[in-house]
Amino acid sequence: MITINIYYTGEGKGDAKAFADEMERSGIASRIRAEKGNLRYDYFSPFNDEGTVLLIDSWENQEAIDHHHSSPMMEEIAALREKYNLHMKVERYISDEYKADEKFIRK
Repeated sequence: MITINIYYTGEGKGDAKAFADEMERSGIASRIRAEKGNLRYDYFSPFNDEGTVLLIDSWENQEAIDHHHSSPMMEEIAALREKYNLHMKVERYISDEYKADEKFIRK
């Protein structure tokens, strides 16, 4: 699994949240969640930064990400990013099968 964290920040305090709201209301987020290989597509607001929205976006593999990036949906997303004048910080993580931490996880 590949997880990409995207931190969206706008010029105005509410711009990133307005972007995430429009992604949800327009159905773009739902269409992304329905794409083959998408495991998670969720927006969050950090407690210590009201002007930022975090997107956690997880995919089965790189091929699924590449397919998503080549879809016409990316033009819609780019247009909304421009509309809200957003800046992005991106982190990328690849999951492993490390089991030693399981004893610290309460289920």
